[in-house]
Amino acid sequence: AHESTGLQSQPPPEEQNYGATEAHKRQGPFVSVSRNSPAKRDYLTVGVLCYANLINFMDWFIVPGILLDIQKYFNLRDGEAGLLQTAFILCYMVAAPFFGYLGDRYNRKIILGAGIFFWSVVTLGTSFISESYHWMFFLSRGLVGIGTASYSTVAPTIIADQFDEGKRTTMLSVFYICIPVGSGLGYVLASSMANVTGDWHWAFRVTPCLGGIALVLLIKLVPHKIQRRTEAHRALSISGTIRVAAEKPGVQRSAKTTWWQDVISLAKNCSFVWSSLGLTAMAFVTGALGMWVPMFLYRAQVVQGTVSPCVFYYDFTVLNCLLCFVNSLIFGGITIGTGILGVVAGAEAARRLRKINNRADPLICATSMFVSALCLFIALMMAQRSITSTFIFIAFGELFLSANWAVVTDILLYVVTPRRQSTAIALQILVSHLLGDAGSPYLVGTISSVIQANNNHSVQWSFRSLQYSFIICVFVGVIGGGFFLLTSFYVEDDRKEAEK
Repeated sequence: AHESTGLQSQPPPEEQNYGATEAHKRQGPFVSVSRNSPAKRDYLTVGVLCYANLINFMDWFIVPGILLDIQKYFNLRDGEAGLLQTAFILCYMVAAPFFGYLGDRYNRKIILGAGIFFWSVVTLGTSFISESYHWMFFLSRGLVGIGTASYSTVAPTIIADQFDEGKRTTMLSVFYICIPVGSGLGYVLASSMANVTGDWHWAFRVTPCLGGIALVLLIKLVPHKIQRRTEAHRALSISGTIRVAAEKPGVQRSAKTTWWQDVISLAKNCSFVWSSLGLTAMAFVTGALGMWVPMFLYRAQVVQGTVSPCVFYYDFTVLNCLLCFVNSLIFGGITIGTGILGVVAGAEAARRLRKINNRADPLICATSMFVSALCLFIALMMAQRSITSTFIFIAFGELFLSANWAVVTDILLYVVTPRRQSTAIALQILVSHLLGDAGSPYLVGTISSVIQANNNHSVQWSFRSLQYSFIICVFVGVIGGGFFLLTSFYVEDDRKEAEK
C-alpha cells in the first residue's frame, strides 16, 4: 500500500546522509513513476564500463612494464624514457575538456565507442614501429592518450545517472577498482608477453583485441540514450520505485549554459578546486611510482650485489635482466591487490564515517595522503638494505593512495550540479594531469639523469640518482594531504549549494 501511494512525504531529517548516500531531497510532493529499464540492464552497463576501464589502464601501463627493453631498443636515457609517459598524459589532459564538453551535450555512448576504437587501433599500430622511427613511438602514445580521454571523462557520469544513494558509491568503487587492477595487469601483461615471445612489441598487440571485445559489448549491452539526472529532475530510488519531484508552478527547468559559464562556476566551487588539487598530488605520486619503481628496485638489487648489471646483445639479454621482468610482475601484483583492497576500504570507511561526520570524505583523503607519503619515504630509505621491506612499504603506500580514488570522484559528484559533471571531470583531469603525472615521470627521470651526469658513472650513483629524485614525491604527497584538509572546510556548503 505504501508503494502505490501517489504522493509521498519527505523522510525524517535523521535519515538523511551526506556524500553519495545523500539522495538530494527536495521539499514538496513526489510523484511515483516506474523505471524505463530493469535494474539488470543498469548493472550490465556498469559491467561493460568497468571492463573497458580495465583495458584502458592496462594499455596505460604497458610502457612502464617493459621500460628497460624500450630504453635499450630506442637508446633512450632516463629523462627521454620519462617523456614517453609525459607525451601520453599531455595529449590525454588536453583532449579531456573537449570530450567533457561533448559529454554534457551529445550522445555519450557514441563518444565512448569512438574512443575505444581509436585507442585500440593506435595501440596496435605502435607494435610495428622500428627502432629508426622512435619519434613515431612518442607520437603514437600521445594519440592513445586522446582516445583514452574520451572514455575517462564520460563513463563516470553514466554511472552517476543510473544509481542513487549508497548504490552509487558501490558502483563507483567497482569502477575505480579497475584503475589499480588494470594498471597492475598492464605490468603483468607487458613483462609476460615480452618474456614469452622474446619481443616486447607483442605487449602492444593484446589490449587492442580486448578493446575490440569492449566495443562489441558497448554496442550490444549499453542503451543508446541514458537519461540524465537533470532530465529526470533528480529521480530518487526508494523501495524499488523511482520518485520524481513534482515541479512547482512557475518554476522552470535550468537553462542551458555555455562552457565558459560552467568553468567560471566551477572555479568558484572551493571544494571542487581544493579536491582537484589534492587529486593532482595523487596523480603526481602515482605517475612517478608507476613509471620508475621496477627500475628503481632493479638498481637497488644491483647495488646490494644480489644481481649483476644487465648486458644487452642485439635482440636479447642475459639472464640477469629477467629480474627486471620479475620486479614488474611483483609490482603489478602489488598494485592489483592493494588497489582492490584500498578502493573497497576507502569507500566503506567513507560510508560509515559520513554518519558521524559530514566532512568525512576529504578527511579520509587527507589522512590517506599523509600515511602514504610516510610509507613511501620509509621504502626509499630501506631500498639499499632490504628489497623485501621496500616492497612492503611500497604496498602500504599504494594501499592508502588507492583508498582515495572513489572518494575523490564521489566528492565531485555531490558538490557539482549534474549538468556540469562531465565538464567538471574533464577539468579535473586536465589540472590533475597537467600538474601531476604528465610531468612527474619526466621530472624524476630528468633529475636522475642530472645527478648521474654530475657524479662518477657507477652502479651506486645509478641507484642513488633515482632514490634522491623520488624524494620529491614524498613532499608532494604531504602537500596533497593539505589540499584535502582545505576541502573539508568547504564541502558542506558546496554540497548544499549543488542541491539547490
